[in-house]
Amino acid sequence: MSESSYKRLDHGDIEAIRAIIGDDTRLLYGVDLPEDYSHDELGGVASYPDIVVRVKTAQEVSRVMKYAWDNNIPVTPRGAGTGLVGSSVAMEHGIMLDTTLMDSILELDEENLTLTVEPGVLLMDLAAFVEDHGFFYPPDPGEKSATIGGNISTNAGGMRAVKYGVTRDFVRGLEVVLPDGRIVEFGGKVVKNSSGYDLKDLMIGSEGTLGVITKAILKLLPKPEKTLSLLVPFGTLQQAIDTVPVIVKSRHIPTAIEFMERQVIVDAEEYLGKPFPDKSADAYLLLKFDGSSQEEVDAAYEAVADLCLEQGALDVLISDTEEREESIWKARGAFLEAIKGSTTLMDEVDMVVPRNCVNDMVAYFDEVQAAAGLRIKSFGHAGDGNLHAYLLKDDLSDEEWKRRLDVAMELVYKKARELHGQVSGEHGIGFAKKPYLKEALPEADLELMNGIKAVFDPKNLLNPHKIAQA
Repeated sequence: MSESSYKRLDHGDIEAIRAIIGDDTRLLYGVDLPEDYSHDELGGVASYPDIVVRVKTAQEVSRVMKYAWDNNIPVTPRGAGTGLVGSSVAMEHGIMLDTTLMDSILELDEENLTLTVEPGVLLMDLAAFVEDHGFFYPPDPGEKSATIGGNISTNAGGMRAVKYGVTRDFVRGLEVVLPDGRIVEFGGKVVKNSSGYDLKDLMIGSEGTLGVITKAILKLLPKPEKTLSLLVPFGTLQQAIDTVPVIVKSRHIPTAIEFMERQVIVDAEEYLGKPFPDKSADAYLLLKFDGSSQEEVDAAYEAVADLCLEQGALDVLISDTEEREESIWKARGAFLEAIKGSTTLMDEVDMVVPRNCVNDMVAYFDEVQAAAGLRIKSFGHAGDGNLHAYLLKDDLSDEEWKRRLDVAMELVYKKARELHGQVSGEHGIGFAKKPYLKEALPEADLELMNGIKAVFDPKNLLNPHKIAQA
């Protein structure tokens, strides 16, 4: 559907939606529409919806979608708005479906090791609930105030992906409202499923372009009995990164393998107002181990500690108390906000490269800084090749920022393609990264993506202009 074909909401549409919802307090429009709904955490892409509907049930979502379908009104699903690529920005205005009030944990099935939740449940609340019951939900994206629906929509990864995998690996079933208002179920509690095309997996990572997730069945694991972290300082970042393949090839795979540089640690210290256990070295690996017994964890970390020292580590600092553990991982969790607080505006590159190319990619950031004239700070998941590079505006004018940003983005993504990487490891494409996806993928891939979109949403009403669309 062309832009001119979409209907802008008028008084009659608002009255119709009011009749569907029956609760004025859950409708936001006009002067009552908060500015936060015009953008996500990225901030660089902005567009207001005509109305925000704070839905509570799948039936409400269904009725709103059916009304939108019948009246050619675009609809944008939204969780907590913590995304970084403009996925939840209403580029064509219309209706925004805020799912944060759908925040119930519906069922803990201890026999099938599943948890059934609504999409607005926050990741931190989900993790706390299952751990209180002796279980473990491994996906661990850095933004703990994100909703599980948003995590599923972007196939979020996080720090534990090196051992356990990403969100897709822990979604068993989904309830979805299609663009025409039909409520369908994909997958379920079964462990194995070869029953036709995997429609569930198509939904995961589709960024709200194919359907609105209203319920999810998640896979759980027994909670590890013991955990321990190592903070390993190195003289150079290359030494740190080059150690990662050695660790991965060992028989003792950590739960997480993160890399960080001293300046990002300093930023986090200033942001949190708390000291980091060590900031004497230029680069660090942060490793986490878990297991069913202390003996299992000890054997793993001792073997990996020896490998790190053999590769030139300056020391191995063991985080074996709750206080040390909290100080290290709280600092790691604050990196994004700390970097954001150190500049006036930033944009982010979330590329992923093969693990043996991480050092090449990170080292290239210095060349990009010089070529584009921008400060770049980076950290990432060294164990799975997912790197986060933050490009900082500082005191540049808007025009100069845009020019230099374009140069830097082109250089970074070009290098990622040369290293056989991909545009995004876990944040998605949304609106902001579309040009780089189109450069990275063959035309046939893009045609298939848009063909899938057309099958689910022939009127192109659901989250238009995202991922591979024009």
